[in-house]
Amino acid sequence: MARSSRKGGRGPGSGPSTPATLALDALGITYTGHTYEHDSAATGYGDEAARELGVAPDRIFKTLLVDTGEGLAVAIVPVAGQLDLKAVAAALGVKAVRMADPADAARATGYVLGGISPIGQRRRLRTVVDGSASSHDTVYVSGGRRGFQVELAPDDLLRATAGSQAPIARA
Repeated sequence: MARSSRKGGRGPGSGPSTPATLALDALGITYTGHTYEHDSAATGYGDEAARELGVAPDRIFKTLLVDTGEGLAVAIVPVAGQLDLKAVAAALGVKAVRMADPADAARATGYVLGGISPIGQRRRLRTVVDGSASSHDTVYVSGGRRGFQVELAPDDLLRATAGSQAPIARA
């Protein structure tokens, strides 16, 4: 496992440069990049990250896109849980949501499936982070590539995504 800490700016050994890291750098947000060897046969990307980095699955947060009927939105929930569609709809103030088509999610964010970061997306989408994030000093989210996670404070995640927080996950 490789790691690096950054607060703005580029430096040697700072990990891959992605739209997510560039956005964090531009905001002056401190984060730690964690890389691992991604297994191309893996489909449970968050579970793989938790296992490879030796981090509890409740600290690794997956980025899911939902379709509100009026556009896409982002829901960020722990790998250890599942997205509650009714709860995220309520948090977004819409009647119902459904999971977004994977191709639409990739196109809207500019990231590949399994590497969709909630930070530095092609266009800013409404974002809701599960309330459990605030129970940790730091959480991990995709850094914009498969095999790359960024660790940051939950408040910094909210700032970087202009997101809100609500209980949107279930065990």
